[in-house]
Amino acid sequence: MDRYLVISSDCHAGLPPERYREYLDPQYRETFDLALPVQEEMTKLMEKQFLVGDINEEWRQGREHMLEGAWDHSRRNEVLDGDGVAAEVIFPDGITERNMPPFGAGISLPTEGIVPELQWAGARAHNRWLAEFVALEPTRRFGVAVVPALWDIGEAVKEVHWAKENGLGGIMIPVMWGRQSPYHHPKYYPLWETCQELGMVVHFHSGPAPTEDYFGPAPEIGKERDHPAMPGAMGIYISEVAWWNVRPLTFLIWGGIFERYPALKVSITEGTTIWVPEYLQLLDQRYAETHYSAKLGDYRSHLSMKPSEYFARNIALGASCMPRRETEMRHDIGMNNIMWGSDYPHPEGSWPFTREQVTESFIGLPEDEITAMLGGNAIRFYGFDEAKLRPIADRVGPTKQSLRGPNAASE
Repeated sequence: MDRYLVISSDCHAGLPPERYREYLDPQYRETFDLALPVQEEMTKLMEKQFLVGDINEEWRQGREHMLEGAWDHSRRNEVLDGDGVAAEVIFPDGITERNMPPFGAGISLPTEGIVPELQWAGARAHNRWLAEFVALEPTRRFGVAVVPALWDIGEAVKEVHWAKENGLGGIMIPVMWGRQSPYHHPKYYPLWETCQELGMVVHFHSGPAPTEDYFGPAPEIGKERDHPAMPGAMGIYISEVAWWNVRPLTFLIWGGIFERYPALKVSITEGTTIWVPEYLQLLDQRYAETHYSAKLGDYRSHLSMKPSEYFARNIALGASCMPRRETEMRHDIGMNNIMWGSDYPHPEGSWPFTREQVTESFIGLPEDEITAMLGGNAIRFYGFDEAKLRPIADRVGPTKQSLRGPNAASE
């Protein structure tokens, strides 16, 4: 056992868009045929709006073979082995490989301009394919089902049961709820209860934000932009997107969801971890310093613990491509909450330089802490089978010697 067992808490997969057709219920296929060219064109327009079109094209050049791991079973295993990764948590994909699920069922799960019935159809199509993909390598793959829970809680509960029965281990629900009910609303209680009962992890994944506030109205196919360029739009987006990803957690904590459902597990993924210490300090201060909010009435008697204690017990952090500054903050963030991730196949991720990135971020840290952040916390949180993963890790994982650092012998 001289190698680390590495689990990526943040990877992505999805079919080339035309191949989702066979996974749709038949009554939606004609609509899909009409919508597919629009989706493909809109994806290109969004690449341009987000300033990633040229970057994505350059990123794909010479890597096409291995990027097919976004949907190809054998290629996927090649990528994981090359990265030294024994297992992974799989979310839907999006703009990077132009392979998002149909009808707005991708990573953003928007609420505006959406037909709920169609979004559900797209989500189910992706989940059916993902269940097949996970079944090809169930030891190494933890699949996250797409659940557009805002529209119909009964359907959401049914989809959670379906996902569990078909080998998926968690769900991803919208980060932003728009004009729908937020997550401290009692109508969601059956969903939280079901996830707790079945051990299904609830995920919020970074990406969604009110982009029209930043970039102006969404681009229209075949039309020139009819508004001026918005200076600094991308800077505003990258400054706020992590906040939107964390926002549901504030509602869950203050709404008493973790008090009511103490075994509910929630992962906040690909939103950095640097925000955690100040965020928890703020919530705990608001919990403790009630004198200064006395005129607002009782807002905490339904909670038996501080917000930071719910966080420590119920929350994990999918710390994508965790930089050195965050590993050095690990104790302030929460050693038991951090789960490293590679973000494959995205250009902002660590692949194909994962081994180098892991070395840069973790070299010289205590071995037991590296073990926890690279894989041990994910094993505990997600329930991966360590005994089955160990032979894979012994074959591909980074050696412990490689992360000991130059002063290891004298320590």
